[in-house]
Amino acid sequence: GSFFAQLRYVRGGNAFGASVAGSMSAHYLNPVVPDNYTNRGTAGDFSINYEREPTQNDRLSVSFRHEISRFEIPNELVQEQAGQLQTGGNFESIGTIRYQHIISPDSLVAFAGMVRDNANDLGSNLDSTPIIATQHNGFREGYFKSAYSLHHKTQELKGGVEADIALLHENFSYSITDSTRFDAGTPVSPSPFLASGLDIEPSAFIEDLVRIGKWTVSAGLRWDHYQLLLNQGAFSPRISIGRSLPSLNMVLHASFDHVFQTPSFENILVTISQWINQINPSVLHLPVQPSKGNYYEGGLTQAFRKQMSVDANFYRRDMGNFADDNQLLNTGLSYPVAFEKSVIYGAEAKLSLVRLGKLSGYASYSYMVGNAWFPVTGGLFLGHDALAALSQTKGHFPNSQDQRNTLRMRLQYQAASRIWFGCGATYGSGLPFA
Repeated sequence: GSFFAQLRYVRGGNAFGASVAGSMSAHYLNPVVPDNYTNRGTAGDFSINYEREPTQNDRLSVSFRHEISRFEIPNELVQEQAGQLQTGGNFESIGTIRYQHIISPDSLVAFAGMVRDNANDLGSNLDSTPIIATQHNGFREGYFKSAYSLHHKTQELKGGVEADIALLHENFSYSITDSTRFDAGTPVSPSPFLASGLDIEPSAFIEDLVRIGKWTVSAGLRWDHYQLLLNQGAFSPRISIGRSLPSLNMVLHASFDHVFQTPSFENILVTISQWINQINPSVLHLPVQPSKGNYYEGGLTQAFRKQMSVDANFYRRDMGNFADDNQLLNTGLSYPVAFEKSVIYGAEAKLSLVRLGKLSGYASYSYMVGNAWFPVTGGLFLGHDALAALSQTKGHFPNSQDQRNTLRMRLQYQAASRIWFGCGATYGSGLPFA
């Protein structure tokens, strides 16, 4: 169940808004284990925002939002029989400010800032098995962006800088209640892990959109820097080209993107800490590398009079150091990992019925194949798991995006000026679950 309420008040050049929402679920659609015995969760949020236009060329907006979620961690059968109850929670407060100034009819400058405070908790009762795990993690983040846009003849130029800084705090502890599930010699109840770290990620970008006759070209270059466990930077170029063929009612397009993706910082400090050595001297200490990859895409749009159009696209994504995560048993705690590479490719098509009499709608189909290759780095691999990760250096497996067939459709019939009927359907062949 869910609810939502919203209020908006406008007077002169000022606008004020507020909203409140909440939801409750008794069945997770993506549990961490197939046995889904404890599966209740609640979520709620409250937000307020204020907008003002001091002049015709200036716009200011300020917003604040607070979100909270509490949920149970799904049990396995043996845990349910033992009376285990593990609960998680996430609490976040975020404030944003945006300012835009129109310099001239062809140019403007924009600024944006954000501060965020986030906390993640995990609690376990005394009947938890094979481990009583407790976590109190959090981070405080600050973000700033400045961008300048210019329209000049057939060009649309844009450039800017960004900076994202996060102060991380990790607090994790456990007590083993079933030692048969762990390597011999693993401490039953070690001292808690406490650590802090600073994640610094500045970046800059420039891009241009050019329209020349029947051609449209968009190109850009981005620079990113990552400093947490590693100190790395990369340039990411991209280009997209489109060609209109009016005589055929067709548009052809192709694009290339080079991407640089920084690792998730959730529980990342514990994975490379010396605290792990007291848990098990056989540990895999390999920091997660940023992901780098190339995206390729090509396709067309074909219109049939004014009633119907077809979109078809083909794509391929090659990623090095493919980002993923691994779980600590079924506690819901995840640790960032990276596989050597991943290749994702596929095709998609969409038939859109703009209007055929009183009927409108669409039907789409996509085919996707995704695989990731060993070896793996990062994560929390101890004892036999560390040896298995080190020995598994070849082979591949379907990644979590590998859904081979997806079909969606929707139709709408306008029976009268104020009455319409609609129906829809969705089919997915399924995702890997292991």
